[in-house]
Amino acid sequence: MRRILSGIRPEHLLPFACAAAAICLGASEFMDTFEFDLGTSGEPQQTIAASDRHSYALLVLAIFALFALVIAVVSGSRPAATAVAVAGGLALLFFLLVDLPDVGQQGTVDDPSRVFFSSEAEPANGFWLEMVGSVALAVSGAALATLRPDQLRLLRAGPEAEAEEPVRPPRERRTPHGGRTRRGARSR
Repeated sequence: MRRILSGIRPEHLLPFACAAAAICLGASEFMDTFEFDLGTSGEPQQTIAASDRHSYALLVLAIFALFALVIAVVSGSRPAATAVAVAGGLALLFFLLVDLPDVGQQGTVDDPSRVFFSSEAEPANGFWLEMVGSVALAVSGAALATLRPDQLRLLRAGPEAEAEEPVRPPRERRTPHGGRTRRGARSR
Protein backbone atom coordinates (compact mmCIF):
# COMPACT_ATOMS: atom_id res chain seq x y z
CA MET A 1 0.00 0.00 0.00
CA ARG A 2 2.80 2.37 0.88
CA ARG A 3 4.50 1.65 -2.45
CA ILE A 4 1.34 2.56 -4.36
CA LEU A 5 0.91 5.83 -2.50
CA SER A 6 4.58 6.76 -2.82
CA GLY A 7 4.28 6.79 -6.62
CA ILE A 8 1.32 9.18 -6.67
CA ARG A 9 2.20 12.83 -6.89
CA PRO A 10 -0.31 15.64 -6.28
CA GLU A 11 -0.52 16.61 -9.94
CA HIS A 12 -1.78 13.10 -10.75
CA LEU A 13 -4.89 13.90 -8.71
CA LEU A 14 -5.63 17.17 -10.53
CA PRO A 15 -7.75 15.64 -13.32
CA PHE A 16 -9.86 13.84 -10.72
CA ALA A 17 -10.31 17.06 -8.73
CA CYS A 18 -11.30 18.98 -11.87
CA ALA A 19 -13.76 16.28 -12.92
CA ALA A 20 -15.33 16.06 -9.45
CA ALA A 21 -15.69 19.84 -9.27
CA ALA A 22 -17.31 19.99 -12.72
CA ILE A 23 -19.72 17.21 -11.74
CA CYS A 24 -20.65 19.09 -8.55
CA LEU A 25 -21.19 22.26 -10.54
CA GLY A 26 -23.37 20.50 -13.10
CA ALA A 27 -25.38 18.67 -10.41
CA SER A 28 -26.11 21.94 -8.61
CA GLU A 29 -28.18 23.05 -11.61
CA PHE A 30 -30.71 20.30 -10.85
CA MET A 31 -31.18 21.35 -7.22
CA ASP A 32 -32.89 24.18 -5.34
CA THR A 33 -30.82 27.29 -4.77
CA PHE A 34 -33.01 29.15 -2.27
CA GLU A 35 -35.80 28.29 0.17
CA PHE A 36 -38.36 30.63 1.69
CA ASP A 37 -39.74 29.75 5.13
CA LEU A 38 -42.88 31.13 6.75
CA GLY A 39 -42.93 30.88 10.48
CA THR A 40 -41.58 28.21 12.75
CA SER A 41 -42.68 25.09 10.87
CA GLY A 42 -39.26 24.65 9.27
CA GLU A 43 -40.84 23.50 6.04
CA PRO A 44 -39.96 25.63 3.01
CA GLN A 45 -43.03 27.36 1.65
CA GLN A 46 -41.41 28.10 -1.67
CA THR A 47 -38.17 27.07 -3.38
CA ILE A 48 -36.26 28.52 -6.30
CA ALA A 49 -34.52 26.02 -8.55
CA ALA A 50 -31.08 26.77 -9.94
CA SER A 51 -32.29 26.04 -13.46
CA ASP A 52 -34.86 28.83 -13.10
CA ARG A 53 -32.19 31.28 -11.99
CA HIS A 54 -29.40 30.33 -14.42
CA SER A 55 -31.13 28.69 -17.40
CA TYR A 56 -28.61 25.82 -17.15
CA ALA A 57 -25.62 28.12 -17.79
CA LEU A 58 -23.52 26.41 -15.12
CA LEU A 59 -24.33 23.01 -16.61
CA VAL A 60 -22.97 24.22 -19.95
CA LEU A 61 -19.80 25.47 -18.22
CA ALA A 62 -19.40 22.15 -16.40
CA ILE A 63 -19.73 20.12 -19.61
CA PHE A 64 -17.29 22.45 -21.37
CA ALA A 65 -14.81 22.03 -18.50
CA LEU A 66 -15.07 18.23 -18.72
CA PHE A 67 -14.43 18.24 -22.48
CA ALA A 68 -11.49 20.65 -22.08
CA LEU A 69 -10.11 18.44 -19.29
CA VAL A 70 -10.21 15.34 -21.49
CA ILE A 71 -8.47 17.20 -24.33
CA ALA A 72 -5.83 18.62 -21.97
CA VAL A 73 -4.95 15.23 -20.49
CA VAL A 74 -5.13 13.19 -23.71
CA SER A 75 -3.21 15.57 -25.95
CA GLY A 76 -1.17 17.55 -23.41
CA SER A 77 -2.74 20.81 -24.58
CA ARG A 78 -2.02 23.80 -22.36
CA PRO A 79 -4.76 25.90 -24.00
CA ALA A 80 -7.28 23.20 -23.08
CA ALA A 81 -5.97 23.15 -19.51
CA THR A 82 -6.32 26.93 -19.42
CA ALA A 83 -9.89 26.54 -20.71
CA VAL A 84 -10.68 24.40 -17.65
CA ALA A 85 -9.40 27.20 -15.41
CA VAL A 86 -11.38 29.81 -17.36
CA ALA A 87 -14.56 27.73 -17.04
CA GLY A 88 -13.98 27.50 -13.28
CA GLY A 89 -13.32 31.22 -13.05
CA LEU A 90 -16.51 32.02 -14.98
CA ALA A 91 -18.54 29.69 -12.75
CA LEU A 92 -17.09 31.34 -9.65
CA LEU A 93 -17.82 34.79 -11.06
CA PHE A 94 -21.36 33.68 -11.87
CA PHE A 95 -21.81 32.45 -8.30
CA LEU A 96 -20.40 35.64 -6.78
CA LEU A 97 -22.40 38.04 -8.96
CA VAL A 98 -25.72 36.22 -9.41
CA ASP A 99 -26.42 33.98 -6.41
CA LEU A 100 -24.42 35.28 -3.47
CA PRO A 101 -26.01 38.78 -3.42
CA ASP A 102 -29.49 37.25 -3.09
CA VAL A 103 -28.77 35.43 0.19
CA GLY A 104 -30.89 36.95 2.93
CA GLN A 105 -33.00 39.07 0.58
CA GLN A 106 -36.53 39.76 1.79
CA GLY A 107 -39.41 39.12 -0.57
CA THR A 108 -43.02 38.10 -0.80
CA VAL A 109 -43.91 34.45 -1.15
CA ASP A 110 -45.78 33.69 -4.34
CA ASP A 111 -48.75 31.90 -2.77
CA PRO A 112 -52.35 33.07 -3.29
CA SER A 113 -53.45 31.88 0.18
CA ARG A 114 -50.80 34.04 1.90
CA VAL A 115 -51.09 37.60 0.72
CA PHE A 116 -48.27 39.98 1.64
CA PHE A 117 -46.33 37.48 3.71
CA SER A 118 -42.64 38.28 3.65
CA SER A 119 -39.86 35.77 3.91
CA GLU A 120 -36.09 35.64 3.70
CA ALA A 121 -34.14 33.76 1.01
CA GLU A 122 -32.13 31.04 2.71
CA PRO A 123 -29.48 29.04 0.85
CA ALA A 124 -30.54 25.50 -0.06
CA ASN A 125 -28.37 22.48 -0.92
CA GLY A 126 -27.92 23.57 -4.53
CA PHE A 127 -26.43 26.87 -3.40
CA TRP A 128 -23.76 25.14 -1.32
CA LEU A 129 -22.98 22.57 -4.01
CA GLU A 130 -22.64 25.37 -6.56
CA MET A 131 -20.25 27.22 -4.24
CA VAL A 132 -18.06 24.16 -3.63
CA GLY A 133 -18.07 23.17 -7.31
CA SER A 134 -17.21 26.63 -8.64
CA VAL A 135 -14.41 27.27 -6.11
CA ALA A 136 -12.94 23.78 -6.58
CA LEU A 137 -13.09 24.02 -10.39
CA ALA A 138 -11.45 27.46 -10.38
CA VAL A 139 -8.63 26.36 -8.04
CA SER A 140 -7.95 22.92 -9.54
CA GLY A 141 -8.30 24.30 -13.07
CA ALA A 142 -5.77 27.02 -12.29
CA ALA A 143 -3.38 24.40 -10.92
CA LEU A 144 -3.89 22.27 -14.04
CA ALA A 145 -3.15 25.27 -16.26
CA THR A 146 0.29 25.68 -14.67
CA LEU A 147 1.47 22.26 -15.88
CA ARG A 148 3.72 21.93 -18.94
CA PRO A 149 2.50 19.85 -21.92
CA ASP A 150 4.81 16.96 -21.03
CA GLN A 151 3.43 16.95 -17.48
CA LEU A 152 -0.11 16.97 -18.85
CA ARG A 153 0.65 13.96 -21.05
CA LEU A 154 2.12 12.11 -18.05
CA LEU A 155 -1.21 12.54 -16.25
CA ARG A 156 -2.80 10.28 -18.85
CA ALA A 157 -0.19 7.55 -18.46
CA GLY A 158 -0.04 7.64 -14.66
CA PRO A 159 2.89 7.47 -12.23
CA GLU A 160 4.24 4.21 -13.70
CA ALA A 161 5.08 5.89 -17.02
CA GLU A 162 7.14 8.53 -15.26
CA ALA A 163 9.37 5.90 -13.68
CA GLU A 164 9.70 3.89 -16.91
CA GLU A 165 10.57 6.85 -19.14
CA PRO A 166 14.18 6.43 -20.21
CA VAL A 167 16.63 9.18 -19.47
CA ARG A 168 18.18 10.31 -22.72
CA PRO A 169 21.69 11.70 -22.81
CA PRO A 170 22.08 15.20 -24.19
CA ARG A 171 22.27 15.34 -27.98
CA GLU A 172 25.57 16.12 -29.57
CA ARG A 173 25.75 18.85 -32.16
CA ARG A 174 28.41 20.08 -34.48
CA THR A 175 30.14 23.38 -33.88
CA PRO A 176 30.98 25.75 -36.72
CA HIS A 177 34.63 24.61 -36.71
CA GLY A 178 33.67 20.93 -37.08
CA GLY A 179 34.16 19.70 -33.53
CA ARG A 180 31.48 18.06 -31.52
CA THR A 181 30.09 19.43 -28.32
CA ARG A 182 27.31 18.53 -25.97
CA ARG A 183 24.22 20.63 -26.07
CA GLY A 184 24.60 23.44 -23.60
CA ALA A 185 28.38 22.99 -23.27
CA ARG A 186 30.72 25.65 -24.59
CA SER A 187 32.96 24.96 -27.52
CA ARG A 188 36.54 26.23 -27.48
